[in-house]
Amino acid sequence: MKDLTEGSIVSHILTMAPPIFAGMIMMMLCGLIDLYFVSGLGDAAVAGVSAAGNAGFLINALMQVLSVGTMALIAHAVGRKDRADANLVFNQSLGLSAACGLLTWVAGTVFARGYMRTVAADQATIEAGTTYLIWFIPALALQFALLVMSSALRGTGIVRPTMVVQALAIGLNIVLAPVLIAGWGTGRALGVAGAGLASSIAVLIGVLMLWIYFHRLERYVGVNRRLLRPQLRQWKRILNIGLPAGGEFAMMFANMGVIYYALSGFGAAAQAGFGIGSRVMGLIQVPAMAIAFAAGPIAGQNFGAGNSERVRETFKKVALIGTGLMIAVTMAAQWRPDLLLAGLAKDAETMAVAALFLQMVSLNLVAQGLIFVCSAMFQGLGNTKPVLLSSGARLITYAMPVIWLSAQSGFRIVDIWYLSIATTTLQAALSLWLLRREFGKRLVPLVP
Repeated sequence: MKDLTEGSIVSHILTMAPPIFAGMIMMMLCGLIDLYFVSGLGDAAVAGVSAAGNAGFLINALMQVLSVGTMALIAHAVGRKDRADANLVFNQSLGLSAACGLLTWVAGTVFARGYMRTVAADQATIEAGTTYLIWFIPALALQFALLVMSSALRGTGIVRPTMVVQALAIGLNIVLAPVLIAGWGTGRALGVAGAGLASSIAVLIGVLMLWIYFHRLERYVGVNRRLLRPQLRQWKRILNIGLPAGGEFAMMFANMGVIYYALSGFGAAAQAGFGIGSRVMGLIQVPAMAIAFAAGPIAGQNFGAGNSERVRETFKKVALIGTGLMIAVTMAAQWRPDLLLAGLAKDAETMAVAALFLQMVSLNLVAQGLIFVCSAMFQGLGNTKPVLLSSGARLITYAMPVIWLSAQSGFRIVDIWYLSIATTTLQAALSLWLLRREFGKRLVPLVP
């Protein structure tokens, strides 16, 4: 356990952010590597894997319910020096992760084809996406346990073990991807099924490694069979914080689904270009996201300890650092978007769509960075309902106009990105206002 209620806040941020960054960047690279090898199978395969990957946003919404609730409550307990409550929350979250993982596996297998039919542009894309999902769903199911264990450690101020486990798991995925997708060394190419299988094997190994770490090395929180027995009161505590945060990811899933729907009229190349562009966009956002993720446990521990001024200072420092990073990556995307996309697609039309997406939507990055910071602060404060409110406002102001525009005769792909810029800016402004109001309600007023 690391006490984040004392010492330099900037030092804590800069210590925690690099391991978080490394873990996130490797996860992003894994998806891009899958797309790289799948790209040789054609536009339908790329579009299918990209659209199927969007289902991960919906599953991530469920994961965030447990992740955010676990991290916030454990951080508060650490701030109060209440180790017993931290252990209770951890074990209850583990039990919930097992139930959610099983539900995901069953539901994902049953509804994979139906989902692809709603978002894919043609039958070939439907088949590719369905095949990928069937083999990728075990990875999504296993990630519930992986994320709960990682979030528990983050709540105690520890992030390095998670980074090491993720590095090893992602390294395995990177090795397996060409072997299973393209048949390197075996002569048995599994295509898109191999991409999903590689991810599932890697996540399974990651879960086993982190489980061993908790049994052999972790001392502050640990698995206790007596505490694993379901307690509805504790589930309610976790879900009260986690559900609104999960709703935020569900809104992201809905927005992505709307984009795929709007692009379906432009063919598989347009969907593939967006899929590649959005993966790269996610990748270049990772530094600012890592900074924001570090803010959650710092704010949480200090909120639990009653250190209101340190909570405010955490927001100021994280917002400043995150904004600087987002300005830098915006300049890179504006200068040469084609360099960021190099080698990810062989079709000129697909690359054109991806480059246009990156150049335009990168204008969102500063606003998006502030949204990340506000979201992390709400998690630290233990009230994520404002996050759901700001995400819902963006869904209404973005999705409905896109659906309406897609039915008009003069509809262009670029119209989707103009709307994205406007609505993301509005969401950032709303998030900042809601956070200021939350500070006024939940933090001890500053002494004049």
